[in-house]
Formats: sequence, structure tokens, C-alpha cells
Amino acid sequence: MRGNPFDEIEAMLDRVSRQVEEGMTAGGLQVPGSVPVDVADTDEEYVVTADLPGYETDDIELTLSDGTLRLEADRMDDDLTAEGTYLRRERTKTSASRRIRLPEPVEEESVAAGFENGVLTVRLPKVAGGEDSKRIDIE
Repeated sequence: MRGNPFDEIEAMLDRVSRQVEEGMTAGGLQVPGSVPVDVADTDEEYVVTADLPGYETDDIELTLSDGTLRLEADRMDDDLTAEGTYLRRERTKTSASRRIRLPEPVEEESVAAGFENGVLTVRLPKVAGGEDSKRIDIE
């Protein structure tokens, strides 16, 4: 006797869903405009590392609100070159963003961020945190 065909379809959809999730977590797929990040959980803090090549510190905005770290980066290249006009122009206005939900509250007043060689590092010490939004300065 043959089984329910809907069970077979559901099993196939589950397999496809797992494959897509595994591909995304392995770095196989990158959502356009999304910043690739690593989030490390140490005993004392969360350390978020994001690759932002070509951006300057002033191009990046970090905020922390309701347990979510929001990273927004906007870059606008100059319209003219230093020595003439463009023959090819592929590097134009670029925006990137990412929201990272933190599993535990963090001490908002002790959050620190640094930006060096195109890599943003945000340190978020774990403790009972508040509910207000806080802008984070990048050193």
C-alpha cells in the first residue's frame, strides 16, 4: 500500500529548506546589501565583527535598542577623479545594513566599537540592560 503523497512533498520541502539554511550559514549565499558578520559569545561579552571594506568611520552608524544591534553603512564616492573623467564607473553609492538580535541583555553604557582596516569590532558586555536606544561611537 502506498503512503500519503503529501507526506512525501512535505519531506521534500523540509530537505530543501534545510539545504538553503545550511548554504546561507556556510557563506554560500550573501543577501545583497547585507553585511557579513561574526558574533562570538565569550563568558563576559558578545563580540561582533563585521567586514566593511571601503567605508570610513563616518560612513557607519551603530545603534543598540531593545537587545538588537543595528549597523547601517552608507558610502558615496566622489563624482570626479583627481585627474579627469571616468572611462568606467562601477564603484558608486553603496549602502549596507545588518540587524543582530542579542540573546541576552548587555550593559549599554559599556559597549565599545573600533574600526580598523575595514573591519568593525563591537564589544557588548553581558549584564542586565535597559530598554532605551543608545548610539555607539566608533573609535
